[in-house]
Amino acid sequence: MYELFRHDVHRMYETTSGPRWRRITEVVRAPSLHGVAVFRFRTWLRTKHVALKLLLTPLAMFLDYRMRSAWGIEIHTGARIGKGFLIVHNGGIFISSQSVIGENFTLAHDVTIGTGGQGPRSGAPIIGDNVMINAGAKVYGKVRVGNNARIGPNAIVNRDVPANALVHLPPMQVVTFGGFYNAGQGA
Repeated sequence: MYELFRHDVHRMYETTSGPRWRRITEVVRAPSLHGVAVFRFRTWLRTKHVALKLLLTPLAMFLDYRMRSAWGIEIHTGARIGKGFLIVHNGGIFISSQSVIGENFTLAHDVTIGTGGQGPRSGAPIIGDNVMINAGAKVYGKVRVGNNARIGPNAIVNRDVPANALVHLPPMQVVTFGGFYNAGQGA
């Protein structure tokens, strides 16, 4: 647990800029790193002796509640996430307990990694190493996301994504409504 969290902290430190004291302050204050720390703590606690679990479970439950209510980060304990886990913007984050995620995983706010599908497609995502999921994206069902893939903002991923791929929405489309927006301009 310590080794994984050390890599998480190092990744966050590397993404901040400025003098050393400012970078350290940003890392310590970051709610997203607090969310990762609570997830790592709860995962560590699952493997410990019953007596230690009984003693620390109330603290883990409180921290989990705080993580969800104050920071909007819900990472279920059963999720398996490799070292170097980085949340660049907190809020609206959900990761399923069945998800398997590789190393150096980066995600932004409003991301859902959840279970879904029916029949043989029922399950949770398996995400490779060095994957980035941008704001608002949804990845669900029994899908595989290959190494070094990038999921763009607001993309919905419900099929496999090959390694080194970029997934994004179609280009923006301008739609006019026959003068609806010009009505108040005296035209």
